[in-house]
Amino acid sequence: MLNFDPLPIDAILDDLRAALSQGHGVLHAPTGSGKSTRVPLALLDAPWLAGQRILMLQPRRPAARMTAARLADQLGEPLGERVGYQIRFERRIGPRTRIEVVTEGILTRRLQRDPTLDGVGLVIFDEFHERGLTSDLGLALTLDSARGLRPDLRLLIMSATLEAEPVAGLLDNARLLRAEGRSFPVEIRYAERTPDSDPVRALVAGARQVLTEETGDILAFLPGAREIERAREALAGADIEILPLHGALSSAEQDRALRPDGRGRRRLILATDLAETSLTIEGIRVVLDSGLTRKPRFDPGSGLTRLVTESIPRASADQRAGRAGRLAPGVCQRLWTRAQEHGRPEQRTPEILESDLAPLALELALWGVKDPAELSWLDPPPAPAWNQALELLRMLGALDRRDSITPLGRALADLPVHPRLGVMLLGATPTERQTAADLCALISERDPFLPEPGRARPADLGLRLDALRAARERRGTPPGVDRRRLDAIERAARQLHRLAERSASSGARPAETDSVRRPGALLALAYPDRVAQRRAGADERYLLAAGTGAELPRDDALAIHPYLVVAAIDARGRDGRIQSALPISEDELRAELAERLEPRREVFWDNERAAVACRAITRLGAMALESRPVALAPEDDASTYLIAHIREHFSEALDWLESARQLQARIALMRQHDPAGDWPDFSDAALREHLDVWLNPWIAGKTRLSDVQRLDLSAILLDQLSWEQRQRLDQQVPRTFVTPAGNSRPIDYVSGETPILAAPLQEFFGLSDTPRLCLGRLPVLLHLLSPARRPMQVTQDLAGFWARGYAEVRKELRGRYPKHHWPEDPTQAQALIGGLRRRRAPGSSR
Repeated sequence: MLNFDPLPIDAILDDLRAALSQGHGVLHAPTGSGKSTRVPLALLDAPWLAGQRILMLQPRRPAARMTAARLADQLGEPLGERVGYQIRFERRIGPRTRIEVVTEGILTRRLQRDPTLDGVGLVIFDEFHERGLTSDLGLALTLDSARGLRPDLRLLIMSATLEAEPVAGLLDNARLLRAEGRSFPVEIRYAERTPDSDPVRALVAGARQVLTEETGDILAFLPGAREIERAREALAGADIEILPLHGALSSAEQDRALRPDGRGRRRLILATDLAETSLTIEGIRVVLDSGLTRKPRFDPGSGLTRLVTESIPRASADQRAGRAGRLAPGVCQRLWTRAQEHGRPEQRTPEILESDLAPLALELALWGVKDPAELSWLDPPPAPAWNQALELLRMLGALDRRDSITPLGRALADLPVHPRLGVMLLGATPTERQTAADLCALISERDPFLPEPGRARPADLGLRLDALRAARERRGTPPGVDRRRLDAIERAARQLHRLAERSASSGARPAETDSVRRPGALLALAYPDRVAQRRAGADERYLLAAGTGAELPRDDALAIHPYLVVAAIDARGRDGRIQSALPISEDELRAELAERLEPRREVFWDNERAAVACRAITRLGAMALESRPVALAPEDDASTYLIAHIREHFSEALDWLESARQLQARIALMRQHDPAGDWPDFSDAALREHLDVWLNPWIAGKTRLSDVQRLDLSAILLDQLSWEQRQRLDQQVPRTFVTPAGNSRPIDYVSGETPILAAPLQEFFGLSDTPRLCLGRLPVLLHLLSPARRPMQVTQDLAGFWARGYAEVRKELRGRYPKHHWPEDPTQAQALIGGLRRRRAPGSSR
């Protein structure tokens, strides 16, 4: 063992060696314990390793490079000797390398090429608490290999904040070891009041304060590169070196932020959560934490991903605070109040629960797994996102109908880009390949257009292509474009172009075409479901082929184009916000996506004509490229569309005459008072639900709503009753009642809870009791009217009215209508129509 400066992790290294000699291990070691830079070296000569290599995974590229450099430095060797590293498009590994520090995607590629990991004896998953999608995938595949192919292969999970027990259980009850961290205390301070809602303003104010109150370098956490640039501008002029640290920077720029300033100046490092890793940034004594991060969130319902700025969990806050106490006592100023601390989750949500799972599904298909339940996961892939991923891969041609991987899918799995972009890259002809590689790099890497306050970035990917080509041809960088980001995009494009040529040379060749496709046509290969058609009368709003809405930033120049191909969209709100797109013509759509075009006849409800209509239409998903009216055919079944419209607009679509409403109410009474009569339900709800049963036979051959509105609904409903039911209906709840005067008066079954019989009071003379319905069970509600047809009495007790109320009413009526006949005893009087007193013959007695 080499002689190193002591670190807290040293106390458990012997136990760790012993544990791994028996099986897998889980190491819980706090920030500053030295696990990343000491454990691989301590295990290098372990007998059970038998001279095999150690693969050590890091979730981030800067951490992989810097960790490898620290390990090599401790051995006194250059990188590429016993310690090397490999990240995307960068490799420093030699024939003598025993410790390889790699990013998680590199492990997946190696496993797919060699499931046995021949020559590897130990795989270390460092910083596993970050729970990236590729780390969960890498663990599932490595564990599957160890169980089935390599029982001698060891796995070691290392983390500072992860709940270790579930991980140990997943690794076949692996030995769990815990180490102590450095003892340097970190003073945690909170904001005294709710901070500024703008994290940049809050952080700038905090930075100015700690610059005057504290000593040492400062590490400040912000959610993204945009906020970092704003903070740099706001703090410009301070007597301090201000350095950014985020994933879009070059390796040299990242290394500059991680190493002390050679001239001894004080530093302020503005970082994303990339700086949460185990790397020690020398000189840091103060941490300023906005408490925010920016993460992609996938929506399986729309198939779209949006970036969300959210609060970090408490475990991440502790990880960030630990940066201040790595080499000496430090201070962490949290830009939120102590009360706001309690609303934060304990751990971060694993990426597998919130991500687009298409890359994972492709890797599992290449592994030979159709059901993720065949593998072991801490958190299995959610079913909605998994099904969405399978649908996408089938659409792209990466999976066949049985969800087995196709030759195209195997070629896509070899490319370090999303399967969508891989389809475009492999589908480009040799003359189009550079453009395809440029588009892949522009979409995969950081946007080169810098944000301008108060203005959205232009959505046109063509502007970015022009800027990239101008930089490549040394024609300068357009205003508002970050040259450093262009350089990173150019490096990625070169690598992707080489990979595409290698794939073509191995047999994955696109069909040759006579013409060179424009960028929009190439992009449609990757995003056939995100071809967008401008909505009628809405310059900035579009409909995607997938059926969802989208809109351009206000006044974006792309709005002049009727069709776009959308590469990036923020799914928040009713319509997603288009972030990058290219125009495409209808002719290009028809040429590139001919197999997806669906010509068909569509029968539909025409609201303007209030009729069923038909059109011949060519569709691309939800979009109609062409539409023209055609005549309806007998097989079009227009009645189905009439019924659907009537069901949706039930009360207004049918001509509900009074007779139909009265019949509904009469049937409802029979259902209530004659339950054994098997009476149908004629309520609106039931009639609406069963329209296709009772109305459909009457609308055969009809196409217009006006034709339906001429139907006699009362007759149609009566037709649903048997002859016996009609007889009983008329007997027990008749439409009319013949008064003692011989007049037929309608009974109103609709206006109240009780049927109403309204007639002049004089027509009821001679009637001793209230008329009754339903075989005498239900007295009607009498409205006894004056000669002016105004109710003088409302009652269900006619006998009681004659006995107790009539005398008073008679006095009033005699005063108002003296010519009318108002007998003292109405029960014995003759009922009258009209009610006038009869004149006596001359000479007759009074």
